[in-house]
Amino acid sequence: MGISRHYVLAAGGTGGHMVPAHALAEELIARGHHVALITDDRGARIPGLFENVPVHILPAGRISGGPIGWLKAARNIFTGRAMAARMYETFRPSAVIGFGGYPALPALLAAQKHAIPTLVHEQNAVLGRVNRLVAGRVDAIATAYPAVDRLASKHNDKVRLVGNPVRDEVLELREQPYPPLTEDGIFRVLVIGGSQGATVLSQVVPDGLALLPEHFRRRLQVTQQCRPEDIEQVRAKYAGHGIPADLATYFADIPSRLAWSHLVIARAGASTIAELTAAGRPAILIPLPTATDNHQVSNAREMAKAGGARMILQSKFKPVELAKQMQKLGLEPQALSNAADRARSVGRPDAAKDLADLVERTGRDPGMDALPADEMVLRPIPQGAYA
Repeated sequence: MGISRHYVLAAGGTGGHMVPAHALAEELIARGHHVALITDDRGARIPGLFENVPVHILPAGRISGGPIGWLKAARNIFTGRAMAARMYETFRPSAVIGFGGYPALPALLAAQKHAIPTLVHEQNAVLGRVNRLVAGRVDAIATAYPAVDRLASKHNDKVRLVGNPVRDEVLELREQPYPPLTEDGIFRVLVIGGSQGATVLSQVVPDGLALLPEHFRRRLQVTQQCRPEDIEQVRAKYAGHGIPADLATYFADIPSRLAWSHLVIARAGASTIAELTAAGRPAILIPLPTATDNHQVSNAREMAKAGGARMILQSKFKPVELAKQMQKLGLEPQALSNAADRARSVGRPDAAKDLADLVERTGRDPGMDALPADEMVLRPIPQGAYA
């Protein structure tokens, strides 16, 4: 049997943390390595990710809520660190890679206590709270953007720009041409709001599309993600406007829907932008105003500056403004195709490979590298062992 290394990926339970971690896991596994995931209850429930990877749920202390909340968070962090340390005794990782979110903190602290190399990957254009806490002690900081706010200049020597890993199904779209669009052809719009803030898209997008000139409006075909409590109202709006719309609370096949979309209206989450730029799809981006450190505004800047997207702040996101931006982008097929090319120009399709290269360079060769892969057994941590 071949010789393998072990790696632990630690990520908070949102798609923004979990999707790039999953992409790295697939790349490392393809290279013959073994991977385990540390996350929280939310991360373990996300469908389609880490299905063939051992998953460990650790208590994660969110540092908030005043003195009582801080004490509870500290207890959870120390409990999680002890559980992670026990896991490392049997799994013996070459490195631990954090993707942000509070579940990553105890995993990284346990690794640093036992002199295991650590890296963090920052998906956003603003360094997240957990990554800021550990930035001075990790061996490398991988970033998705050339400029990252809240990243101290004293850490510049350990920073490596790799991009934000995306799924293989999205990368395949990069080699496909932009969907043909004629002046009278169907104009396909994909509206995705993520797990937070989709209600404002449900409120504004149908009425904004209804304000388009009739010759533009009658060409529209909309696919939109909605919250369960909004979906029937949105369906009624589109029916009243005479605009064909396919609505759902969740789309499992986003890559295939992205393939035939001419324009995407979305939040400015890191994974969303990474997929848009990897595939080369123009967008209208509405940053989530409550995002920590307003990082979605920073995320959107690179794509907007390149001409691949229009950014509308939520305070200005009204039907009239959306209709105006839609007409600027969509009335001329060539202008939309040019915007797609500009979106593609800031994509980083090799992010998963580049991040895996960095992980391999940074990781150590613990004693388990001398063992055949089939002799290295991962013993799961009993749930509640340190409760």
